[in-house]
Amino acid sequence: MKICGASLAESLYDFPITILLFGELGAGKTTFIQGLAEGLGVQESLTSPTYALEQRYRGKTSLLHIDLYRLSKEEAQKLIGSTCDFDGIRCIEWGERIEMEVIEGSSIVIKIDEPKKDARELTITFNDIPFLSRDQIESWRAEVMLPQHICLHCDRVGAVAEQMAHALIEKGRITRPLALRQSGELHDLLRFMDFRSDASPPGIEESPQERCCWKRWKERYPDMQHEAACAAFLREKGFDALATIIEPHGLLSPSPPRHTTEQKILFYADKRVIVDRVVSLEERFEDFKKRYGRGKETPRHAEWFKEARATEKELFPEGVPF
Repeated sequence: MKICGASLAESLYDFPITILLFGELGAGKTTFIQGLAEGLGVQESLTSPTYALEQRYRGKTSLLHIDLYRLSKEEAQKLIGSTCDFDGIRCIEWGERIEMEVIEGSSIVIKIDEPKKDARELTITFNDIPFLSRDQIESWRAEVMLPQHICLHCDRVGAVAEQMAHALIEKGRITRPLALRQSGELHDLLRFMDFRSDASPPGIEESPQERCCWKRWKERYPDMQHEAACAAFLREKGFDALATIIEPHGLLSPSPPRHTTEQKILFYADKRVIVDRVVSLEERFEDFKKRYGRGKETPRHAEWFKEARATEKELFPEGVPF
């Protein structure tokens, strides 16, 4: 349970946020929060606040740990109401004691079951990130005149990233499959911001209409590469978390920090796909050399390959599942 809790610390995007835990006595609620606290860099030893009712900790983000076990429903509602202005991460054990209506803003609901001895099953509902419909994604692609081969690439990267998320979940690591699928589907939405005419796949040529459209977008986001431009566009539309996942996905110099699990997965998934084919890292970077290095490996290419391999080993130390 500690591993699961620690992994959640690498998948948080919106603050303040309330995390509600449901489960029987001994299910592992406190252990989960201990792992979360460790993942957040809390140095103090976290214990159950059953008798103190609440404990506060300081890590990368402030953490408030509340235990409602000893309280009546009315007392629990009152306590939660008194902490609604907490600006960090509010963890509540025994969420059964309150009505969900009392929880304002972003929340994550975690239900812990024990299907058999020495086994735990977690059901997690994220209520903190807005998503788009497929129709909206298609509408944006049409608006920017995104070429078909880029659309195919985005869809395959989204599917691969989602598959990787499920593989990590099987290992007990909390990730967000839907957020990754949509981030993949959108990650190259403004790829034309830094198109090179000599780097397009064979047979792909830009039309005058495309060049005119892309010129307007480049004027809208001047001096931005496609990663930053896409992130800026998504933030304007109110999709901050997807923007945060997408922004550091590219091969940039210097390489941007990637703090969340989803940022790392999207970065790696993108390096496993050529157009819509899943390939090895070696094949993908050989393609980079041909298209962007005129067949020669540069020091930057070598460094980027090393970075992608390190991310692969961090995410899948026992080997990539496909």
